[in-house]
Amino acid sequence: MAIRVTVWNEGRHEKMDAAVAAVYPHGIHAVIAEGLKEAGYPVRTATLDEPEHGLTDKVLAETDVLTWWGHMAHGDVSDAVVDKVQKRVLNGMGLIVLHSGHLSKIFTRLMGTTCLLKWRDANENERIWIVEPGHPIAEGLPEAINLPKEEMYGERFDIPAPDELVMVSWFKGGEVFRSGCCYKRGSGKVFYFRPGHETYPTYYDANVRRVIANAVRWAAPVAGPVPPLGANVQPLEKLD
Repeated sequence: MAIRVTVWNEGRHEKMDAAVAAVYPHGIHAVIAEGLKEAGYPVRTATLDEPEHGLTDKVLAETDVLTWWGHMAHGDVSDAVVDKVQKRVLNGMGLIVLHSGHLSKIFTRLMGTTCLLKWRDANENERIWIVEPGHPIAEGLPEAINLPKEEMYGERFDIPAPDELVMVSWFKGGEVFRSGCCYKRGSGKVFYFRPGHETYPTYYDANVRRVIANAVRWAAPVAGPVPPLGANVQPLEKLD
């Protein structure tokens, strides 16, 4: 059965900033979705200004993996929608949080920390080193991904220690950053992937697209037993 993906994007920068619109004329979500469609996934998109931010109960029920890009309007995301997304993740939906989504309500809630970091936008190159080459998200990638221009994120990144750290970034200015972080939350999987500043054509890069496509496959729900959590149950064996 095909993995169903919903690509969520705030979608505000593209409407307000000509420099961003020049790079992503149809929105960041359109370019991310294009890469996932090329990888063979059925994809739908959703944006902040749609009713329920495009994440209705029906859409979430039909989503196996949700990707999330946000930046300037984290506070405009409805807590009720975040509640629904969190519940779906805990019940098995995969979540891929991209770039400045590190401060989204859904990511900070799932992490339980501030998720703050150092940053600088100075057109410097980023080299993303694959530190776990045997990980499914690293499949088909080179030893390092080089992005000629990106925004810098630097440590310390205030997140819980990742369950698996797949990638570490180095920037020309000298900083390093944990840029590919895997987590389990309930029955769901969460992957944070660092690059993707709105003024750079990062999501057109073939290796970046490969990372996101691999992450979708890794984060997809896996069929398994569903334990009756929170239930009072009868003993399976005879008790004295």
